[in-house]
Amino acid sequence: MDAAQQEATARARELQRSWYGEPLGALFRRLIDDLGLNQARLAAVLGLSAPMLSQLMSGQRAKIGNPAVVQRVQALQELASQVADGSVSAGEATDRMEEIKKSQGGSVLTGTGQTSSTSGAPTVRRVVREIQSLLRSVAAAGDIIDAADSLAPTHPELAEFLKVYGAGRTADAVAHYEGHQS
Repeated sequence: MDAAQQEATARARELQRSWYGEPLGALFRRLIDDLGLNQARLAAVLGLSAPMLSQLMSGQRAKIGNPAVVQRVQALQELASQVADGSVSAGEATDRMEEIKKSQGGSVLTGTGQTSSTSGAPTVRRVVREIQSLLRSVAAAGDIIDAADSLAPTHPELAEFLKVYGAGRTADAVAHYEGHQS
């Protein structure tokens, strides 16, 4: 790899860090390890071609262009954390990955696309992920933080919202959401 390619890869990974919280190579490798997958299976569950997954992992491509794929990544991250904490078994995880693979994305706020199989109502985590996905489709995390810092002196609650949902972790956003429900 020449210097220009190395620079482009480093820039793509930095963009991934701002958009997704970390480079996609690290995120995807963690999903592979946590869920017992290989790259081909991960690509299939996400709805990506194996070459596209490889390009995203290596930093040859920076952004996931399909919002439904981004939602599937988020769903797999949630599933991996549930497997790690023991609330979902390996067998249940396999079934859930099939559901994730079949999901078309869409807005949980309007009731289209993904819905919980046990209830028609979206879960708090799904609503939070939808808000995060919407904010992150508009601006990179670094830009959202800059905007929040600009708003903080006059609109601290709005600044906090932008930081928590636009650049924070899903668990923190869920706690924030639940703390602001009456």
